[in-house]
Amino acid sequence: MIEQAMYHKPETEYGYARDSKTFCLRIRTAREDEPNIFVVYGGKYDFWGTQFRTEMALSYRDRLYNYYTVEVRPKDIRFVYVFEIHQGKEIYYYSEDGLSDHYDFTLNYYNAFQIAYINESDLHKPVSWMADACFYQIFVDRFFRGDDAKDDSYINLPWGEIPNPKSFAGGDLKGIQKKLPYLQDLGINALYLTPIFKSISNHKYDIQDYFTVDAMFGSNADFAGLVADAHSRKIRVVIDAVFNHVSDQCSQFQDVLKNGKKSKYFDWFIIHGDTVDQKEVNYECFSICNYMPKWNTSNPEVQDFLISIAVHWIRQYHIDGWRLDVSDEVSHHFWRRFRQAVKAANPDCAIIGENWHNANAYLQGDQYDSIMNYAFTKACLDFFAFDALDSQGFAEKLSELLMRNTDTVNNMMMNLLDSHDTHRFFTQVGENKTKLESALAVLYLFVGAPCIYYGTEIAMPGGYDPDCRRTMDWEQAEAEGSTWKLIQKLTKLKKEEPALHVPDIKLYARNNVFCMERRDLLLQIDGTTFTHTIERLG
Repeated sequence: MIEQAMYHKPETEYGYARDSKTFCLRIRTAREDEPNIFVVYGGKYDFWGTQFRTEMALSYRDRLYNYYTVEVRPKDIRFVYVFEIHQGKEIYYYSEDGLSDHYDFTLNYYNAFQIAYINESDLHKPVSWMADACFYQIFVDRFFRGDDAKDDSYINLPWGEIPNPKSFAGGDLKGIQKKLPYLQDLGINALYLTPIFKSISNHKYDIQDYFTVDAMFGSNADFAGLVADAHSRKIRVVIDAVFNHVSDQCSQFQDVLKNGKKSKYFDWFIIHGDTVDQKEVNYECFSICNYMPKWNTSNPEVQDFLISIAVHWIRQYHIDGWRLDVSDEVSHHFWRRFRQAVKAANPDCAIIGENWHNANAYLQGDQYDSIMNYAFTKACLDFFAFDALDSQGFAEKLSELLMRNTDTVNNMMMNLLDSHDTHRFFTQVGENKTKLESALAVLYLFVGAPCIYYGTEIAMPGGYDPDCRRTMDWEQAEAEGSTWKLIQKLTKLKKEEPALHVPDIKLYARNNVFCMERRDLLLQIDGTTFTHTIERLG
């Protein structure tokens, strides 16, 4: 046994409570070690005399490690355990003291792993509707214009032409509402909208007023109508929360510009000096964008203000979730307060972070429910586009991603192939429709909630921003081509197949064929031709 490779830690993704009676345990070993592993467990106060033993399953493999898993329901939720490892004729025990060839159960209170007690408030409760969610992301300005009566003097991009960073095409909320029957036919049951609030940009990530829908997109009443119509069609609505930064045109920052340190909002931002210098940029901002100053989210007044926004749109407009922009640059303390307030307003409101990297620290049940799973995006690009992973490597990489978080979190992940911030996946795979459609099969059958970016259903091309934000081609959409029909088929499968609502999955490769099993469903992708098949086992 290679002890250095072994790992387990309670109250993490390696040992957690799924509910008040069910415990999920994982242990990691070296890839070259394949022992038989049992978890020996019992009550915290009588483990010395009474033990139960359950064999663990070798469930996942990545490039370096094997992962064994088991689910147990002990009689006493004050729960302690050690691992019993059989390697040939040798028997080892793994506890808080590490690996040894014996274990003294009479002294277990010193070094057994434990989950001392399950308190209801500590459980990470899943968002019920995420299990069968099929998301569709809309960049509002480029989707569809539905309001012909609005002031369109701002529009400078003829529909169908290639955009630049300053392009305005005229898409709006009424346009989205008019296309709800189209989305319903496609099988979509959840929308993710990029920001809708008052802003001077086409993307609206520089918000001036969080309580007002931008006039380019419509009115607050238009948004209320969209949500109500979507809900009547059983379609959820998630909107973008930009709480890391704000527009320099917002009233608070303008007050600081005018009054400097005398402004009551001075400490709402992170300013290095007594006044603001927008040329030298002596304040924290988003990236290098001086027109988007960063909120000081460690300030309780800022926290109260931003949380009031979140609660307002839940209670007044009945939104179903918040997607959190640049969420990993905002304080953990703020997100903990944010979660408490959001869940008090609606326990089933989804909180989805924009974290491009491992977000485990945010996914312990006290901050986000899930993230936009860009690590999944990169794995798909490495396999389908970049030739960086073969079938075996792809299976191992997806296994590694699943082991980053609990099953509860994995089942709520927003998985995606592309977004408004990336190249179009279709372009990345050289406009190879076979690769795109096989990647879509992976997207819909993988653990979590699939999210497609508007236009994917018609294999829309596009490079990096702003090229990935082209206007929707409705003539192609209405033709309902092969990709459209595949997504319709996959959304139906996702919603109706119980196997896709639970985190059970097997990932492996045989003869350069990638295989994904979801109970009795089998997805196979040929690693040479990238063709795929979905069949039922047995």
